Amino acid sequence: MKKELLSPVGNKESLLAAIHNGCDAVYLGGKKFGARAYADNFNESEMVKAIKYCHLYGVKIYVTINTMIYETELEGCLEYIRFLHQNNVDAVIMQDLGLIKLVRDKYPNLEIHASTQMHNHNMEQLKMLEHLGIKRVVLARELSLEEINNFDTSMEIEAFIHGALCISYSGQCLFSSLLMDRSGNRGSCAGICRLPFTLIKNDRVVPTKGKYLLSPKEFSTLEHFKEIMESNIYSLKIEGRMKSPSYVGFVTRLYRNLIDNYNENKSLEISEEEINKLKVLFNRGFTKGHLFKDTNEDLMNIETPNHQGIFLGNVLEINKDKIKIKLECDLHQEDGIRFVNDDKGCMVNFLYNESGFLVNHARSGDIVFVTNKINLKKKGKVLKTIDSVLTKELENIRYKKIPILCELTAKKGIPLSIKFSDGENVVVEKGNRVEESLKNSTSNEVIEEKIGGLGNSPFVLQDIQIIRDKEIFIPMSELKSLRRNLEEKLTEIRENKVPNVFLEKEVTFKKEPILKPTAKKNINVLVRNEEQLNICLSKNVHAIYVTDSSLYHKYKNKGNVYLRLSRVKNDFLHLVGEKLLVGETGSLYKYRKENEVVADYFFNIANSSSVRFLESLGISRITLSIENDMEQIKELCKYVNKKEKIEVFVYGKPEIMVMRHCPLNMLVNQEKNCTICQEKDKYYLKDCHDKLYRILPEITENHLTHLFYYKNMDLSEQIKELQKIGIENYRIELLEETKEEIESIFCKMS
Repeated sequence: MKKELLSPVGNKESLLAAIHNGCDAVYLGGKKFGARAYADNFNESEMVKAIKYCHLYGVKIYVTINTMIYETELEGCLEYIRFLHQNNVDAVIMQDLGLIKLVRDKYPNLEIHASTQMHNHNMEQLKMLEHLGIKRVVLARELSLEEINNFDTSMEIEAFIHGALCISYSGQCLFSSLLMDRSGNRGSCAGICRLPFTLIKNDRVVPTKGKYLLSPKEFSTLEHFKEIMESNIYSLKIEGRMKSPSYVGFVTRLYRNLIDNYNENKSLEISEEEINKLKVLFNRGFTKGHLFKDTNEDLMNIETPNHQGIFLGNVLEINKDKIKIKLECDLHQEDGIRFVNDDKGCMVNFLYNESGFLVNHARSGDIVFVTNKINLKKKGKVLKTIDSVLTKELENIRYKKIPILCELTAKKGIPLSIKFSDGENVVVEKGNRVEESLKNSTSNEVIEEKIGGLGNSPFVLQDIQIIRDKEIFIPMSELKSLRRNLEEKLTEIRENKVPNVFLEKEVTFKKEPILKPTAKKNINVLVRNEEQLNICLSKNVHAIYVTDSSLYHKYKNKGNVYLRLSRVKNDFLHLVGEKLLVGETGSLYKYRKENEVVADYFFNIANSSSVRFLESLGISRITLSIENDMEQIKELCKYVNKKEKIEVFVYGKPEIMVMRHCPLNMLVNQEKNCTICQEKDKYYLKDCHDKLYRILPEITENHLTHLFYYKNMDLSEQIKELQKIGIENYRIELLEETKEEIESIFCKMS
């Protein structure tokens, strides 16, 4: 299978670096609707230029519209997608179910890729995406290569092969949104997982080797690239829209060479020099990730979330003016360095040799001095985090050329004809009638020189065929003029390539009148143990969601009890006639026809189109994303007819993260087979503000870890206002509340 190398682009400089270092496609975002809001990104005029530039060099361009979309944004987002479609974008990358359905209906020819933000991880989910007409699926980074190779789908499979990792399943993290009002589902993640935490067992601190307990290493598949090339993965994706152009260019080139070497049966070995260049550009230590089943210390770097660079040397002496260092690798003026023990860094603006003279570089083994402008106190290791020579080398881009074939026909008495072909497109220019030479005939060498003089154009002459009479004269100015016209024609054809013929269909938004206040108030409660369940049964709550399958089967005929399925599903039992609360689209698609299914808030539902899509699948209730505020819920409800199907989270500590990684197994467990989740001890992560986030392992074959918010969300005072717009169903989630605390919560709801 031919592989696509897909590179990240956060600005115009990265675009050039990616294209001219050998990518087959790029992904980038506009100023809105993309999951990297803090990249430079592209405004509309820049986007048009980017599309044309990519197509000129035969590179595909995919635009990210992979955020959760609020109701007020739907029309504007559709208009932006229309703009992209009209300007020949190759595909859009999306996560919002409602928007995907709208785009599929309104622009049936536009290619859609399902973002990893959709939590794509099982075969049933892939079936649903196929049903939606998705061309490509971007898989969750938690999948192993073995799992990926077992997928049987007509869609193209895209997977990350290099770059930063999220510790939470993508699209399933609310940490940044709730804590700092910067939503990862809206492209504004604050990177909370890179902050320090303390592990707490019950009420005591558990000592750990580091304090960055949720920070993974940098992902790299260099060691297993042959397996990647022989896998089901079609598109090999590099993460890094927030990284430097130098990083993008180097990593693209590194993997381009590997792909080419594999195709040519050459060695896939990477030199130590290349590895060191990669490390100094960016690394947090490297992991093979879940793709190759790395866990614990192989996956995580809890000692630091910072860029590690490469080992530079050791500090020998410190005074208030200078720092004395013994070098273990070369150092240049304007390099960046970091002192490990003080965790401080600086640029080397002034570099002195052992004799105290200013120098611009020093070699491994030398003793040097740098100015102590950071007030360094501790000796220890020094890292090189910026290599100025490498950066300059990578900034000096060698522009790639597009090979063309030329056929020139010069016959006496008929117009000169020149044809350019790039292997796909053919352009022809006609000149004046060819005259007989009176003195010096125009030689083939002169013709080839003038036609091949493509200079700064994107083209290079690969071969020329000259069909001619003898003793002819062709003016040099005519050859140059025809060549320039051919360059312009071929450039225009390539720049304006139409990958998806523009087609627009009418899609209307039906505005529903706001209902009169509803008399109903259905309280639906998620419980985590039998005591909580029995209290809810005694209160005659409308519905009870349980997380324990044994509790569900024991009580399912004694009340309106639902089983909450895992947010990560690999195996699907055949279920008929059950009541289910589901949090991922595989379960939703699998069980929607023969069971009563309620959609959980993990679907990130924030617009009426998503509600209507789930309704069309027969979903009985739809829980809105907890990232909606009151005004957003009101706006959404203007366009929803069956508001009684909507459920709103009004009380509890929401799950803010779900992880395949088990921090307790890594940080606490000393057994080969972990038993911590069987114990009754309570574990928490404590942040620097003493907020406690409960860790709750999932006792299943998946062995997931759930992390909960430090405090209860409480919207009980907004219920009356929600009733006025027709909302009838209200979610309470219990964690470890006592009977008395539960009684108090119910009093709030009355």
